[in-house]
Order: sequence, then structure tokens, then C-alpha cells
Amino acid sequence: MAEALFISDLHLCAARPENSRRFLNFLEARAWGIQRLYILGDLFDAYIGDDDRSSPHREIKIALRRLSDGGTAVFFQHGNRDFLVGERFCRETGVSLLDDYAIIDLYGEPVLITHGDLLCTDDLLYQAARRRVRSEEWKRKALSKPLFIRQLYARWYRFKSGVDKRHKPTEIMDANPDAVIEALRRFEVSTLIHGHTHRPAVHELEVDGKPARRLVLAEWDCHGSVLAWKAESGWHRERIE
Repeated sequence: MAEALFISDLHLCAARPENSRRFLNFLEARAWGIQRLYILGDLFDAYIGDDDRSSPHREIKIALRRLSDGGTAVFFQHGNRDFLVGERFCRETGVSLLDDYAIIDLYGEPVLITHGDLLCTDDLLYQAARRRVRSEEWKRKALSKPLFIRQLYARWYRFKSGVDKRHKPTEIMDANPDAVIEALRRFEVSTLIHGHTHRPAVHELEVDGKPARRLVLAEWDCHGSVLAWKAESGWHRERIE
């Protein structure tokens, strides 16, 4: 089927079994047989390395392998919660890893996709921390630690992240309008798709006198959400139960 699906911010973990069930059903039903699936980051709530075989990571990897073996091209971008997804994950699942910014061809239209955290330039503390933990040295040191140590760190990080968010002004956690326009201008496209902010919307813009748009994906919470883009009819949103 000439169709591409876009999802992000599922935050799958053992503490949210309904979300994992919903995603596995989505892969077996709605995503089965489509041409392309794009996962724009934060598939997992805290991914601590490709050697983690605990649930639901194990089941998710098996299901992604089945989907890719069935002929669907699956693409993944790192989020702020799962930037340690590596080459072993890609080999085990058949998923292709994309850069933080990627231009894709959606049936004749060039579209820019990204997780979205790089657009939140007003959150200076987050951007500084992001640069630090994304360095190859930091990742190498983190992955060299025993799995149980990384598991403890992940629990602490989830707690700290929740506390930090409660003390941040909400506006600095959204995409900066100038950063959005700069990205559209730099990559010479008129459509941007991203997640991260948990603020699903369609933003109509103007870049250098030309119309542009920003499509923001939704977080998976009490239900799932997908942006579907068909060759014949363009894009629309769907609710996933």
C-alpha cells in the first residue's frame, strides 16, 4: 500500500502495559502491509542499551522484525529517551536509523522529519545536557556500565525529568518559532513533521514569502495516535485504541 505512517512519543515501558499492548496490536493490524513506518523518537520511555532484553523491549523488537520482514520499511529517529538505540537494535529489528534531521520523499513532496527536541532552543539547560549525553564519549562510558546500574540510572532520570518539567515554564518546552523557520529554510522544504512536545497541532507558517506547515505528532497516552500520509489523498490523523 502506498502509505507512510508517522508515530512518536509512545514512551513504552513495563509500567504502562496497555501502551505496549496497543503498539503491538498496531504493528500487527494497522501497520501491516503499509509501505513505510517512521518512528520519530521516544518509542521507549528509557532505553538503556541494546543488551537490555527485559519486557517490553524484547517483545517490541520481535514485532518490529516481523513487520520489516513482511515488507514494510521501518525508520527510526532518536528521541531524548531512547538515544542509546544502536546498531544491534537495527540488526535485530530490520529498522533503519535516520539522522536527527532527515528529508524524505512523500510521494513527490520533500518533507523534513525530526524528533523535535532540537527545535526547543529556549530550554537552554536541556540543550546543554543534550550535547553532553549525545557525545560518543558519554555514550561509551554509559554503555560500559553493568546493566543493573543503567537500570537504576534510568529510574532516577525518569524521576528527575518529571521534577524538572514541573519547575520549567511551559513555553520554553515548546518549539521555538524562529528555530522552526530556520530548519525549514536550511533544508529548503515547506513541510516539517515532528513530535517531542506532546502538543499535536497543525501550524500554518510563512517562510520567505512562501506557505509552509508544521505537523506535530501526539503522545501515546490513554490512546494512540498516528499521522497517515497516502500517495493519493495526502495526510490525516488516526486514533489508535
